Amino acid sequence: MPVLLLSIILYLAAIGCVVLGGVLLEHEKNIGALPLVLGTLWLIVGFIPFLGLKVLKPNEALVLTLFGQYTGTLRKEGFYFVHPFSVAVNPAAKTKLGQSGDVQTTNQGITISSDGHKVDVEALGKRVSLKVMTLSNAKQKVNDCLGNPVEIGIAVIWRVVDTAKAVFNVDNYKEYLSLQCDSALRNIVRIYPYDVAPNVDTTGDGEPDEGSLRGSSEVVAQRIKNEIQSKVHEAGIEILEARITYLAYAQEIAAVMLQRQQASAIVDARKLIVDGAVGMVEMALEKLAKNEVVALDEERKAAMVSNLLVVLCGNRDVQPVVNSSIPH
Repeated sequence: MPVLLLSIILYLAAIGCVVLGGVLLEHEKNIGALPLVLGTLWLIVGFIPFLGLKVLKPNEALVLTLFGQYTGTLRKEGFYFVHPFSVAVNPAAKTKLGQSGDVQTTNQGITISSDGHKVDVEALGKRVSLKVMTLSNAKQKVNDCLGNPVEIGIAVIWRVVDTAKAVFNVDNYKEYLSLQCDSALRNIVRIYPYDVAPNVDTTGDGEPDEGSLRGSSEVVAQRIKNEIQSKVHEAGIEILEARITYLAYAQEIAAVMLQRQQASAIVDARKLIVDGAVGMVEMALEKLAKNEVVALDEERKAAMVSNLLVVLCGNRDVQPVVNSSIPH
């Protein structure tokens, strides 16, 4: 603020010197040439101090260089004066990843932010956002550990924690993050089957386990997060969380896999029904023998067991047959 006030005062003084010099020259006084020249020179170059005035909002940063050399980063909100020839650097300013905080350009050429308001691209381009942002990459088709094509999508919550690394260590930290998310997703998905499969080791301990993309989504997401973090640490980015947002078999095998799941469910249901039916038959035979309701030989026991299993395991209502024949 003192620099702003001083620059304004000097500009007003320069205007006054020009006016004073003109008046003195009109009265044929040579002394008027000096204030006229000084005032004119300051009016020409006096805008330079205004170039060093910078305004920062909360969670914004300016990475500054002077004649190609990194001089520092402004991270706290406020009104600053820096070297007038300092240049703010942010190579990822206009990169659009379809995520919160990025700018988008409409067909009419109007630049809007994620909340729908018009924004100044040049003003945004000089600042590095320190806000927590969400990256939602496009769905990918990846083969799981069994070779089945799977479509999967993730959402990554991230933020910039080291602005100098983000600007200078990589060419474009947003594109770098997006590519590392794709790579990490492929690396982790290839370790797991879509559903639980026998003799599959997903932990690397040499023992089969029950890990799967569908049943171990939290574990898979954590491994994806750790994989991404190990890749983007040098870019000054912190990964806060990674979540699986979409998971399905690829379209070309989705119908077949659905039939397989339905068949597996039917087999499991039938197995449960048979186990229950066998228990009920055993209980019925024990009750009949204990209470001496009727004496059955082995042939009649087999017939009874067969009839009971048909009644208990059938998927249709039983049609009873009444024997009304009169014995001779």
